[in-house]
Amino acid sequence: MTVTDGRIVETANACELGAAWFGDGSAPSAALVNTRRVTIDEAVAAAAEIAASAARPLVYLAPGLTCEAQREAVALADAIGAALDTITSDTAMGAILAAQERGRASSTLGEARHRADVVVWWGVDPARTHPRYAERYAPLPPGLYVPEGRASRTLLAVDVGDARGAADADRRFALPAEDEVATLTALRALLALPPGGIADSVVAPPSDPVAAAIWARARVLAQALVAGRYVLIVADGERGPGIAPAVDHARVSALIALAQALNTPTRAALSLLRAGGNRSGAESVLTAQTGYPVAVDFARGWPRYRPHDGTAAQLAARHEVDALILIGDADALTPDLSAALATVPAVVIGPRASATSRLRPRVAIDTGLAGVHDAGTAFRLDDVPLPVQAPVPGPGPAAAVVKALREAVVTRRQTK
Repeated sequence: MTVTDGRIVETANACELGAAWFGDGSAPSAALVNTRRVTIDEAVAAAAEIAASAARPLVYLAPGLTCEAQREAVALADAIGAALDTITSDTAMGAILAAQERGRASSTLGEARHRADVVVWWGVDPARTHPRYAERYAPLPPGLYVPEGRASRTLLAVDVGDARGAADADRRFALPAEDEVATLTALRALLALPPGGIADSVVAPPSDPVAAAIWARARVLAQALVAGRYVLIVADGERGPGIAPAVDHARVSALIALAQALNTPTRAALSLLRAGGNRSGAESVLTAQTGYPVAVDFARGWPRYRPHDGTAAQLAARHEVDALILIGDADALTPDLSAALATVPAVVIGPRASATSRLRPRVAIDTGLAGVHDAGTAFRLDDVPLPVQAPVPGPGPAAAVVKALREAVVTRRQTK
């Protein structure tokens, strides 16, 4: 990265998504109360009044924050007895619940790079959403046990409905979207057979034509999977548009079960692709500080886990929220949640808060963007914490503003 006169002029090693994330490093730096410019102290005081007077506040973590800011947000929710949720509940709740129910057969991306000799793109093409994944981790770079990189690996693409894997796959497998979970279940059953059972047809195929087709497809795919010494299954960890939460939950649960079953005949790991903005960091911070990754409720004075009836979207739909404190990039809100919270008194603290188009906040305080103006810690998609730098000057850190808000709320309540 090249910075000249406080602006980013070149991001030589960043993909197009990374270059868009950094931009030129410019960002608004304002504090607004009812669209009127004020000092940060005045904005914090106005935000404290909203938070302290609310009977059912919601603290919502959006992307673009360091873990340090996320920790302050948890402390704020605890102090005011708020419901606490993150954007994960709208996009990756199925993956969270599936991992809690089944565990995970996972690995670091470094281990995948050095060991995986069979890479499976399961209904994803990382080139579209994670352009550097193939280049940095698998299948392209050489590793300790795959010294020739791409030449040492077999790349399988499983096309699920319209979701296609990478175009340069060595072998392709196509299956209808409605048969995905059934195919994964059949794969798991086949992998439980004794050695040689997959090829030797120990189990007769079902008589139903649809089931027989699923079984035959799974048998061919199972043989390709067990040929690897270390299998890396790469799938989408974020729920796609139009996919029901229950369907996504079943899909991820079946993928986890497949990766676990593969660890009997060979070794395997599941790599779930996540969206950016340190979303994984929010889940890790909430888990560390409350015991739960999303949908935490402090209303009774201690953290309660409510993933089935206490997400931000569910609370807003039932009109239970009477104040919103959104911390992070408000423009990442889903349209449905934005509409449901449109009439709720809102405080927005985060990158470009004063310019958000998703809400009309009563108080907006601009802060730095993690990794651009705000240094600290962020989590990679494999849950490895990494330091992030602040290469350009800009608005102040979100952690400091949220801490000031919490202290102002506590002071206000003590003086009443």
